[in-house]
Amino acid sequence: MEQVNEITNIIALTMGAAWAAGINLYAAIATLGILGVTGNMTLPPDLQILANPLVIGAACLMFAVEFVADKMPGVDTGWDTIHTFIRIPAGALLAAGAVGDINPAVSLAAALLGGTLAAGTHGAKAGSRLLINTSPEPFTNWTASIVEDIMVIGGIWTAVNHPWLFIVMLVLFILLLIWLLPKLWRGIKMLAAKIKQLFTPRQAPPPPIT
Repeated sequence: MEQVNEITNIIALTMGAAWAAGINLYAAIATLGILGVTGNMTLPPDLQILANPLVIGAACLMFAVEFVADKMPGVDTGWDTIHTFIRIPAGALLAAGAVGDINPAVSLAAALLGGTLAAGTHGAKAGSRLLINTSPEPFTNWTASIVEDIMVIGGIWTAVNHPWLFIVMLVLFILLLIWLLPKLWRGIKMLAAKIKQLFTPRQAPPPPIT
């Protein structure tokens, strides 16, 4: 039973870190680092660097920057676009680090799964935000951003303290993701078509035949 619990803890932390990184990487790193340095969790050897005060400070600073940028319509989409190249690799690295030095094959498998999960959560966040930004009022954007921040911090805490619960919630989230991503993609394609139509000059009607 103890071995089952240990495996469950590793899976929850591995997937939890990757999942959170796709939504808000800096909040995920800061939360893991603070939990580690305060003794509320034992970080795996490869992730103990996250408890370094310099890493926690840098993560908190970048979280503050993202907290502001993420609540500005348009700016948040640009921020998400740039972080496509940051969140996904970071999710893979956090997942690989969370399994520890068990086996190179296990680390690689965790990196692949973690990177894929981070890509999914990042895609869902970026896509939904792009569609939300079509609304003229800013409150929906602010609400979505605050809910995402709470989800990341609460999700990491749940993965550490209640791994079974987190795994169940993660499975439900992945099912939701499978349903949601195609709809987001269709919505983005429709939005792109409308924007293209706005900037496409209308052709003059042909002269009447006399």
